[in-house]
Amino acid sequence: MNQFLLAANAAIQSNLILEVALLLSAGYLMSRLSKKLHLPYVTGYLLAGILIGPSVLQLISSETVARFDVITDIALAFIAFQAGRFFNLKILRSNGRQMVIITIMEALGAAIIVTLVMYFIFHLSLPFSLLLGAIGCATAPASTIMTIRQYKAKGNFVNMILQVTALDDAVALLTFSACMAVVQAMDTGVFSASVVIEPVLLNLAAVGLGIVGGYVLKRIITEERSEDSTLILSVIVILTLSGICTAINVSPLLCCMCLGASYINFSKNQRLFDQLNNFTPPILTLFFVCSGMRLNLSSLKDAGIIGVAYFFIRIVGKYIGSYLGGKLTQAEPSITNYLGLALIPQAGVSIGLAALGQRLLPPQYGTLLTTIILSSSVLYEMVGPACAKLSLHLSHSIPGSEKEADMHKNIVLPKSVPHKS
Repeated sequence: MNQFLLAANAAIQSNLILEVALLLSAGYLMSRLSKKLHLPYVTGYLLAGILIGPSVLQLISSETVARFDVITDIALAFIAFQAGRFFNLKILRSNGRQMVIITIMEALGAAIIVTLVMYFIFHLSLPFSLLLGAIGCATAPASTIMTIRQYKAKGNFVNMILQVTALDDAVALLTFSACMAVVQAMDTGVFSASVVIEPVLLNLAAVGLGIVGGYVLKRIITEERSEDSTLILSVIVILTLSGICTAINVSPLLCCMCLGASYINFSKNQRLFDQLNNFTPPILTLFFVCSGMRLNLSSLKDAGIIGVAYFFIRIVGKYIGSYLGGKLTQAEPSITNYLGLALIPQAGVSIGLAALGQRLLPPQYGTLLTTIILSSSVLYEMVGPACAKLSLHLSHSIPGSEKEADMHKNIVLPKSVPHKS
């Protein structure tokens, strides 16, 4: 009997290891294809997950997909920690209020419009509308930054794009954490003061835990530490705080983001973040491939007009928000008029937030949420680079574009000559 159990356990472990290898292999191969097609790697990872998942080839079962939930939690902890680096107070003060106000306006512009349309026009539940609106805040900077590098764009407009997209995901994490606290309070069905205050206090405790963790991390990571020791200690702290938050039923996103923010402000050191960038690619690859496997293609027809509406109204929200933010801060006309075009891509953080939101919503709404976010992320990553290029061209940020525009402006068209028969 013992030998049978040992053999069964060995078979389960072997299958799990091979499945991890399959996920990484599929993600890598599809990323090579997406590179050939000039698409972001994230698109390739998502398509790989869809292909090998339960909806298409069924190489991975639905039960196995559920077992990989821990990967989502670990990946989000690292994503949130990396987002915290952009809360460097010195940089925020030097960039002034303009960048902060524009970022808040464009992020909340998308969140508010998405929430209102879903709730009042499509008559979806308030928890679903709030969470979808919060996820709509997020922007994926990777494809926009790749476009900037490809065309060697530079100038104030480009600087604003880089600053806004860096801070954007942090605003999305904060907004989502606030909405999640509201949804958790609504789930109880009893709107007493304690029901509303308890999630707020727990999230404040998570913030405090992150700040304390950042100070501890700064103290234990010294110049004398080797790179290996630094990496190990940082992973221990990130996973410990994430585990504590999960144990008290609080999202680890806010805590890990505060951990990164407090560490960068206490230490003034970017080296740890660069080290983690080199450590996390396999984890993030698994995360995005797993996300693709969760997309149920048969549910796309259920998303239907709701998914299409989300795709367009989020773009409208981003554009209106950035426009109003530019007007409010008296930004350059190029920033006011064209910044919204560069903020369309959505992947990374939004996919992770959708996975968390799915756990809070009833199965029907949870599936709809992930379907909308995963399918639209692929479309956003395809449309985004073209829109980013257009914004760079219209703002004359690409070398030679302003000269070309002036040439076209100064051309005098000849008068029409009557046609002789």
